[in-house]
Amino acid sequence: MTAVSTIGVIGTGYVGLVSGTCFSEVGHQVVCCDIDEAKIAKLQKAEIPIYEPGLEELVKRNTTIKRLSFSYDIASVIRSSDVIFIAVGTPMSPSGEADLSYVKAAAAAIGQSIRDYTVVVTKSTVPVGTGRLVQEIIRSNLSDPSIPFDVASNPEFLREGSAVHDCMNMERAVIGATSDRAAEIIARLHEPFRTTIFKTSLESAEMIKYAANTFLAAKISFINAIGNICERVGADVTEVAKGMGLDSRIGNKFLQAGIGYGGSCFPKDTHALKHIADVSGYDFKLLEAVIETNDKQRLLVIEKLEKAIGNLTDKKIAVLGLAFKPNTNDVREAPSLTLIPKLMEKGARVQAYDPIAVEEARRCLPDSVVYTQDLYDAVRDCDACVILTEWKEVVTMELGHVRELLRKPVIVDGRNCFALERMRQEGFEYYSIGRPEVLAPNAVLSV
Repeated sequence: MTAVSTIGVIGTGYVGLVSGTCFSEVGHQVVCCDIDEAKIAKLQKAEIPIYEPGLEELVKRNTTIKRLSFSYDIASVIRSSDVIFIAVGTPMSPSGEADLSYVKAAAAAIGQSIRDYTVVVTKSTVPVGTGRLVQEIIRSNLSDPSIPFDVASNPEFLREGSAVHDCMNMERAVIGATSDRAAEIIARLHEPFRTTIFKTSLESAEMIKYAANTFLAAKISFINAIGNICERVGADVTEVAKGMGLDSRIGNKFLQAGIGYGGSCFPKDTHALKHIADVSGYDFKLLEAVIETNDKQRLLVIEKLEKAIGNLTDKKIAVLGLAFKPNTNDVREAPSLTLIPKLMEKGARVQAYDPIAVEEARRCLPDSVVYTQDLYDAVRDCDACVILTEWKEVVTMELGHVRELLRKPVIVDGRNCFALERMRQEGFEYYSIGRPEVLAPNAVLSV
């Protein structure tokens, strides 16, 4: 079998940069490339374009020992690599299907540049059938039809905010390939991770990623629906979820009620799988309900806020958290991007705080949003406070000080950050998701 000397990674977003860096960390020679020359220039100076805990340290270490490098000469990287990972973006198109234009461009470049046997691995999340499409595009662009190559699917399962940890401690490596030889080469790349290797067909590997993400999205929408019922019948969804999670068949992960999922994966992948189902002739009503439940869940914050303080015209609202989840600066499909414009449509003035994602959010939100570098400056003189991201800075904030700074002691918590009894004792009017309201701010103040 051909020995692997170099891994080429096309695309330096979350998936490509984290995966390439972690492959170098376990001893492989890796070159990450991108058509964005400015981004590559920054990476060559170890300037990381995304916020991901632990990533900067790994990049610096492996570039220093010359196991990791960056290039915008994609053709050269392709020619010098035995294994090429395609890790480009597959954004959602207006119809809901994945936009494969970047994948197709990468495949064409690979076909034009390879000279010897190469394994081409799709790391991006792509619809079933993309591997065969990549295979045909490469074949049609070969300078010599006799040049051998194989195509594989090796989907990523990284969570933003813990992507480095997830990669270095991966639960499984799913590998679908057009030959046993290619599958074995990819399996050997993963040996240093000491992970479970699961080999399957190209099509099944592509489907596994969508099925896994959609199942987790369904779990989130389910517990949110249960939470909405809990509010109506006087139950506490956190206790319900805890009891459910004790069942080993269910487990306790992704059972935290809140204002729904966001980010770069779940919204895109649920819509993409819905499109795959439609094209294949299957009426996936369950998935439709998952998407609809998630879309509606965000609006609960507005309803609770209006219940607490009435008409929002000229009310000043503090919004804590702009990223879609903690430990990332990613605002793609973040609740903040939906809710802040709606607050402003209703006449509210918004003061926003996020420890990492302000610059990213600023590019997507109305210019009139006021951003603060300090959490307490964000809540100062506001009529209410809304929590959208459970940052450590938020869940550990001094509640007594927050109460003093707010005009009214009202918090609408979309992430269920605090215990109800504590908020009662702290003197807040507190509205969370799937739990009883704390309405009487007459408790003993904390010392």
